[in-house]
Amino acid sequence: MSRIAEVIVLARDAREIMEPLTRPDDSRGWTGRFTDIGHGMFEGWAVEFVRRRGWIGLLDHLGSLPWPSPHSVQVLIHDEEDDCFGLWMIHDGRLVEVPLPRTERYFWTDHYTGKVDPDSPGILTRTDRYDGSPEGG
Repeated sequence: MSRIAEVIVLARDAREIMEPLTRPDDSRGWTGRFTDIGHGMFEGWAVEFVRRRGWIGLLDHLGSLPWPSPHSVQVLIHDEEDDCFGLWMIHDGRLVEVPLPRTERYFWTDHYTGKVDPDSPGILTRTDRYDGSPEGG
């Protein structure tokens, strides 16, 4: 399944933590490498994934890193069908999605099992633009 996604990481004093993620590493559970995009108070890195399987495990990996300023870590993710970027931040020691006003994340269920795929990113929709369903309205 092709699920193009852009991921941006913003964090203060994180150059040393992110530097290894700018190089290819086959031992990681996810593929790809970040590119340095920031040079201000909040340093930034970005990566684009062409297939969903390429970034499965990325959020767990980022959440497990020893960030020097965990309160400053922001991870922005835009999947190809999202209306806008979603925001993840570290709360209580875990990287979790922060609900944005006027947005809703929608998950499809598997046609055979009726369950949501736990690895599915879902779709982030703007509720003030659509009726809330991914098809729009």
